[in-house]
Amino acid sequence: VQLQASGGGLVQAGGFLRLSCAASGGTIRSYTIGWFRQAPGKEREFVSATGWSGGSPSYLDSVKGRYIISRDNAKNTVYLQMNNLKPEDTAVYYCATTRGIRSSWADHRMYYVWGQGTLVTVSS
Repeated sequence: VQLQASGGGLVQAGGFLRLSCAASGGTIRSYTIGWFRQAPGKEREFVSATGWSGGSPSYLDSVKGRYIISRDNAKNTVYLQMNNLKPEDTAVYYCATTRGIRSSWADHRMYYVWGQGTLVTVSS
């Protein structure tokens, strides 16, 4: 399976964006899909993940209440709705797949297929 992230862009603080992670070459139905981000000069950071059923997603504390992850297995796509964006959310956002258990979702080393990333820039 291959992943392609899209939906990034430039937005003012307080605005919103919806990122998409579209899969091709296979189904994501049985995969956990995670979102990570990497800001300039910083390490890659876990943002959110959703298991195959879409229930009980996981979030980085700083995005809880602002971001919502969802999936449409019929469309082979996972979404990340980002609301009330802040300048510190500026980063390249990546989606990736893992078969790891929930306790490992925040570990980027557990993910083995990555999309190319989409840039999110939040201006103050």
